[in-house]
Amino acid sequence: MKELSTIFNAIKDFLNIHIVTIGGNHLTLWTIIYFLFLAFILLYFTKKLKNWIVHKLLKKSKIDIGVRLAVGTIIRYLILTLGFIIVIQTVGIDLSTLTILFGALGVGIGFGLQNITNNFVSGIIILFERPIKVGDRIELEDIEGDVIKISLRSTTIVTNDNISVIVPNSKFISSTIINWSHNDRNVRFNIPVGVSYGSDPEKVKSLLLEVAEGENTVLKNPLPDVIFNEFADSSLNFSLRVWTQKHITTPQVLKSKLYFQIFKIFKENGIEIPFPQRDVHLIEKKEIIN
Repeated sequence: MKELSTIFNAIKDFLNIHIVTIGGNHLTLWTIIYFLFLAFILLYFTKKLKNWIVHKLLKKSKIDIGVRLAVGTIIRYLILTLGFIIVIQTVGIDLSTLTILFGALGVGIGFGLQNITNNFVSGIIILFERPIKVGDRIELEDIEGDVIKISLRSTTIVTNDNISVIVPNSKFISSTIINWSHNDRNVRFNIPVGVSYGSDPEKVKSLLLEVAEGENTVLKNPLPDVIFNEFADSSLNFSLRVWTQKHITTPQVLKSKLYFQIFKIFKENGIEIPFPQRDVHLIEKKEIIN
């Protein structure tokens, strides 16, 4: 019994070792362990609460998933802020003595963390307004890919080469974004085609529509159509316009399929695909000798 008491006192003395002093508060090893334990419980609880709000409480409502995520996230951060204030007081730290520290932290946030704050606010705007959402196909500057994750600080885009690009949320608020699937997954592609002047435009139109109808990834509704664009220098220019859902992420694959079939059917029907031609006139210059 005496040995247990000795071990207990040794552990107690070890945990009461003075580690650091903050604003007149003497922090011991036990204080730090107690604080970390309560902080872990608070983080775990708020995460579970957020998931419950998003996937249980608001699931039956007509509120969009993006708005539900924003609401759950804001509630979690509010509870975390209040919770940490309570935890700090619970472990025996007087907040009034930390005024100078918090003031310096506020100045640091104002000057050094402007970008983080900007991205945080932009993330909330994105979650509420939904200019983009998970699963969208977007173009941002020289980046093109699918949105797979939207967090409060950044958004993750995966390109066709399976490369993940982490983009700060402020980019989506301040830049122009092309969202290929903002309304739905139906996208129209224009396939430019040029033929020689000796070709029959009606026959060209018929053959192009035949190619489009033979491609199973081209939608039947809306129907594909052909536009006669112009009389160019060396060719009659047309555009084959087709709608698709499958190739929204791989437009070049669809264009390649159509071009292969167009070349084949034009060759079979004697439709010539021209190449630029130029006439060069040589003028002979004679030197007159007196």
